[in-house]
Amino acid sequence: MSPRTHIKFIVRSLVRALAVFSIVGIVGCASPDPYSPPMAAASGVARADAGKGPREYRIIPLKSMAGDVEILYGEPEVSGEPFVMRIRELPGAIVPPHSHPVDEHITVVQGIWYFALGDEYKTESLQELKAGSYAFAPKGSTMFGYSATGAIVQVHGVGPFRIHWHGGLHTLDDPDAKSVFRFARGARVLFKGQNGKIAEGYASGKVVQYEIEAPDGGRFMASEHELQPQ
Repeated sequence: MSPRTHIKFIVRSLVRALAVFSIVGIVGCASPDPYSPPMAAASGVARADAGKGPREYRIIPLKSMAGDVEILYGEPEVSGEPFVMRIRELPGAIVPPHSHPVDEHITVVQGIWYFALGDEYKTESLQELKAGSYAFAPKGSTMFGYSATGAIVQVHGVGPFRIHWHGGLHTLDDPDAKSVFRFARGARVLFKGQNGKIAEGYASGKVVQYEIEAPDGGRFMASEHELQPQ
Protein backbone atom coordinates (compact mmCIF):
# COMPACT_ATOMS: atom_id res chain seq x y z
CA MET A 1 0.00 0.00 0.00
CA SER A 2 4.46 5.72 -0.16
CA PRO A 3 4.47 7.82 -1.39
CA ARG A 4 3.92 5.99 1.94
CA THR A 5 3.17 3.53 0.91
CA HIS A 6 -0.48 1.09 0.32
CA ILE A 7 2.31 -0.10 0.03
CA LYS A 8 3.54 3.10 0.91
CA PHE A 9 4.57 5.83 -1.33
CA ILE A 10 3.16 3.25 -1.01
CA VAL A 11 2.63 3.18 -0.85
CA ARG A 12 8.27 2.09 2.22
CA SER A 13 12.40 -3.23 0.12
CA LEU A 14 13.25 -3.91 2.85
CA VAL A 15 15.34 -0.73 2.91
CA ARG A 16 14.46 2.49 1.13
CA ALA A 17 15.58 1.94 -2.47
CA LEU A 18 15.08 3.10 -6.02
CA ALA A 19 12.43 1.51 -8.18
CA VAL A 20 14.08 -1.22 -10.21
CA PHE A 21 12.74 -2.55 -13.47
CA SER A 22 13.36 -6.16 -14.46
CA ILE A 23 14.27 -7.02 -18.05
CA VAL A 24 12.40 -9.92 -19.62
CA GLY A 25 12.54 -11.41 -23.10
CA ILE A 26 9.40 -11.04 -25.19
CA VAL A 27 9.31 -12.51 -28.70
CA GLY A 28 13.10 -12.55 -28.74
CA CYS A 29 13.38 -8.89 -27.64
CA ALA A 30 14.16 -7.36 -24.26
CA SER A 31 11.29 -5.34 -22.82
CA PRO A 32 11.08 -3.58 -19.44
CA ASP A 33 8.77 -5.06 -16.83
CA PRO A 34 6.48 -2.21 -15.65
CA TYR A 35 6.24 -3.61 -12.12
CA SER A 36 8.59 -2.46 -9.37
CA PRO A 37 9.61 -4.47 -6.30
CA PRO A 38 6.81 -4.24 -3.72
CA MET A 39 8.89 -2.37 -1.15
CA ALA A 40 10.61 -0.02 -3.62
CA ALA A 41 9.64 3.01 -1.55
CA ALA A 42 9.65 1.31 1.83
CA SER A 43 11.70 1.47 5.00
CA GLY A 44 11.54 -0.40 8.23
CA VAL A 45 10.26 -3.64 6.72
CA ALA A 46 10.27 -6.40 9.31
CA ARG A 47 9.00 -9.91 9.81
CA ALA A 48 6.53 -10.06 12.68
CA ASP A 49 6.17 -13.85 12.58
CA ALA A 50 9.50 -14.70 14.28
CA GLY A 51 10.59 -16.56 11.15
CA LYS A 52 7.86 -19.20 11.38
CA GLY A 53 7.30 -21.47 8.41
CA PRO A 54 4.09 -21.33 6.34
CA ARG A 55 2.36 -24.13 8.25
CA GLU A 56 3.39 -23.05 11.75
CA TYR A 57 0.90 -21.67 14.26
CA ARG A 58 1.12 -17.97 15.06
CA ILE A 59 -0.73 -15.15 16.82
CA ILE A 60 0.41 -11.60 16.04
CA PRO A 61 -1.41 -8.88 17.99
CA LEU A 62 -1.89 -5.43 16.52
CA LYS A 63 0.55 -2.95 18.03
CA SER A 64 2.25 0.32 17.16
CA MET A 65 4.51 0.00 14.13
CA ALA A 66 7.96 1.59 14.16
CA GLY A 67 8.54 0.84 10.48
CA ASP A 68 6.35 0.86 7.42
CA VAL A 69 5.70 -2.82 6.73
CA GLU A 70 5.32 -5.94 8.88
CA ILE A 71 5.16 -9.28 7.11
CA LEU A 72 2.90 -11.62 9.09
CA TYR A 73 2.83 -14.62 6.79
CA GLY A 74 4.54 -15.83 3.63
CA GLU A 75 6.74 -14.05 1.11
CA PRO A 76 4.89 -11.37 -0.89
CA GLU A 77 7.32 -11.53 -3.83
CA VAL A 78 7.14 -15.31 -4.34
CA SER A 79 4.83 -16.47 -7.12
CA GLY A 80 1.95 -18.66 -5.94
CA GLU A 81 2.61 -18.14 -2.23
CA PRO A 82 -0.07 -16.65 0.05
CA PHE A 83 1.04 -13.67 2.14
CA VAL A 84 -0.29 -11.34 4.82
CA MET A 85 1.30 -8.01 5.77
CA ARG A 86 0.48 -4.81 7.61
CA ILE A 87 1.33 -1.39 6.18
CA ARG A 88 1.58 1.80 8.20
CA GLU A 89 0.33 4.93 6.46
CA LEU A 90 1.58 8.19 7.96
CA PRO A 91 -0.76 11.16 8.52
CA GLY A 92 -1.18 13.07 5.26
CA ALA A 93 0.05 10.19 3.08
CA ILE A 94 -1.14 10.07 -0.54
CA VAL A 95 -0.72 6.81 -2.43
CA PRO A 96 -0.63 7.72 -6.15
CA PRO A 97 -2.35 5.66 -8.88
CA HIS A 98 -0.80 2.21 -9.14
CA SER A 99 -1.70 -1.38 -9.92
CA HIS A 100 -0.67 -4.91 -8.94
CA PRO A 101 -0.38 -8.10 -11.02
CA VAL A 102 -2.40 -10.00 -8.39
CA ASP A 103 -5.70 -9.56 -6.54
CA GLU A 104 -5.38 -7.41 -3.42
CA HIS A 105 -7.45 -7.82 -0.26
CA ILE A 106 -7.32 -4.81 2.07
CA THR A 107 -8.60 -4.58 5.65
CA VAL A 108 -8.23 -1.40 7.68
CA VAL A 109 -7.18 -2.43 11.18
CA GLN A 110 -6.43 0.99 12.68
CA GLY A 111 -7.35 4.57 11.81
CA ILE A 112 -9.19 5.71 8.68
CA TRP A 113 -8.07 4.99 5.12
CA TYR A 114 -9.53 6.58 1.98
CA PHE A 115 -9.47 4.42 -1.13
CA ALA A 116 -10.65 4.50 -4.76
CA LEU A 117 -10.14 2.91 -8.15
CA GLY A 118 -9.15 5.10 -11.10
CA ASP A 119 -6.28 6.17 -13.33
CA GLU A 120 -6.09 9.70 -11.89
CA TYR A 121 -5.83 10.78 -8.26
CA LYS A 122 -9.10 12.56 -7.44
CA THR A 123 -10.04 13.43 -3.88
CA GLU A 124 -13.75 13.40 -4.76
CA SER A 125 -13.51 9.71 -5.70
CA LEU A 126 -12.05 8.57 -2.38
CA GLN A 127 -14.26 6.44 -0.15
CA GLU A 128 -13.82 6.39 3.60
CA LEU A 129 -12.82 3.05 5.11
CA LYS A 130 -12.93 3.02 8.91
CA ALA A 131 -11.24 0.37 11.06
CA GLY A 132 -12.79 -3.00 10.27
CA SER A 133 -13.64 -2.08 6.67
CA TYR A 134 -12.60 -4.33 3.80
CA ALA A 135 -11.82 -3.55 0.16
CA PHE A 136 -10.99 -5.80 -2.79
CA ALA A 137 -9.03 -4.63 -5.83
CA PRO A 138 -8.85 -7.10 -8.76
CA LYS A 139 -5.44 -7.65 -10.32
CA GLY A 140 -4.54 -5.05 -12.92
CA SER A 141 -6.96 -2.44 -11.59
CA THR A 142 -5.57 1.04 -10.95
CA MET A 143 -6.09 2.38 -7.43
CA PHE A 144 -5.04 5.21 -5.15
CA GLY A 145 -5.44 6.16 -1.50
CA TYR A 146 -5.03 8.74 1.24
CA SER A 147 -4.86 8.96 5.02
CA ALA A 148 -5.51 12.23 6.83
CA THR A 149 -4.61 11.09 10.33
CA GLY A 150 -2.66 7.87 9.74
CA ALA A 151 -3.76 4.27 9.44
CA ILE A 152 -2.62 0.66 9.46
CA VAL A 153 -3.97 -1.50 6.65
CA GLN A 154 -3.60 -5.25 6.43
CA VAL A 155 -3.11 -6.70 2.96
CA HIS A 156 -3.34 -10.32 1.95
CA GLY A 157 -3.24 -12.16 -1.34
CA VAL A 158 -1.19 -14.62 -3.40
CA GLY A 159 2.19 -13.47 -4.77
CA PRO A 160 3.98 -12.14 -6.64
CA PHE A 161 2.95 -8.83 -5.07
CA ARG A 162 4.59 -6.05 -7.05
CA ILE A 163 3.69 -2.45 -7.89
CA HIS A 164 3.32 -0.54 -11.14
CA TRP A 165 3.34 3.20 -10.39
CA HIS A 166 1.43 4.68 -13.32
CA GLY A 167 3.25 8.00 -12.99
CA GLY A 168 6.63 6.36 -12.41
CA LEU A 169 8.47 6.60 -9.10
CA HIS A 170 11.14 9.11 -8.09
CA THR A 171 12.89 9.45 -4.73
CA LEU A 172 15.43 11.82 -3.25
CA ASP A 173 18.09 9.19 -3.97
CA ASP A 174 17.65 9.48 -7.74
CA PRO A 175 20.57 11.06 -9.66
CA ASP A 176 18.16 13.63 -11.13
CA ALA A 177 16.35 14.32 -7.86
CA LYS A 178 17.09 18.06 -8.08
CA SER A 179 15.05 18.29 -11.29
CA VAL A 180 12.06 16.60 -9.65
CA PHE A 181 12.03 17.85 -6.06
CA ARG A 182 12.07 21.39 -4.73
CA PHE A 183 13.47 20.33 -1.35
CA ALA A 184 16.45 18.11 -0.49
CA ARG A 185 16.80 15.65 2.36
CA GLY A 186 17.57 17.48 5.60
CA ALA A 187 16.01 20.78 4.46
CA ARG A 188 14.12 22.70 7.15
CA VAL A 189 10.54 23.48 6.18
CA LEU A 190 7.32 24.92 7.52
CA PHE A 191 4.01 23.09 7.21
CA LYS A 192 0.94 24.97 8.41
CA GLY A 193 3.11 26.83 10.92
CA GLN A 194 4.81 23.65 12.15
CA ASN A 195 8.58 23.23 11.87
CA GLY A 196 10.01 20.08 10.37
CA LYS A 197 12.87 18.48 8.50
CA ILE A 198 12.70 16.62 5.18
CA ALA A 199 13.42 12.93 5.77
CA GLU A 200 12.39 11.48 2.41
CA GLY A 201 10.65 12.49 -0.79
CA TYR A 202 8.48 10.63 -3.29
CA ALA A 203 7.08 11.68 -6.64
CA SER A 204 4.76 9.89 -9.02
CA GLY A 205 3.00 11.75 -11.79
CA LYS A 206 1.47 14.94 -10.37
CA VAL A 207 1.89 13.75 -6.77
CA VAL A 208 5.03 15.05 -5.02
CA GLN A 209 5.20 14.37 -1.30
CA TYR A 210 7.75 14.52 1.48
CA GLU A 211 8.10 12.61 4.70
CA ILE A 212 8.60 15.23 7.39
CA GLU A 213 10.23 14.68 10.77
CA ALA A 214 8.67 16.93 13.42
CA PRO A 215 10.66 18.37 16.36
CA ASP A 216 9.20 15.70 18.67
CA GLY A 217 10.47 12.92 16.38
CA GLY A 218 7.07 12.09 14.93
CA ARG A 219 6.65 11.83 11.17
CA PHE A 220 3.97 12.85 8.73
CA MET A 221 3.56 13.39 4.99
CA ALA A 222 3.02 16.70 3.19
CA SER A 223 2.62 17.65 -0.45
CA GLU A 224 5.24 19.91 -1.99
CA HIS A 225 2.87 22.84 -2.54
CA GLU A 226 2.03 22.84 1.18
CA LEU A 227 5.63 23.46 2.28
CA GLN A 228 7.64 26.62 2.70
CA PRO A 229 11.39 26.86 3.32
CA GLN A 230 12.29 27.72 6.89
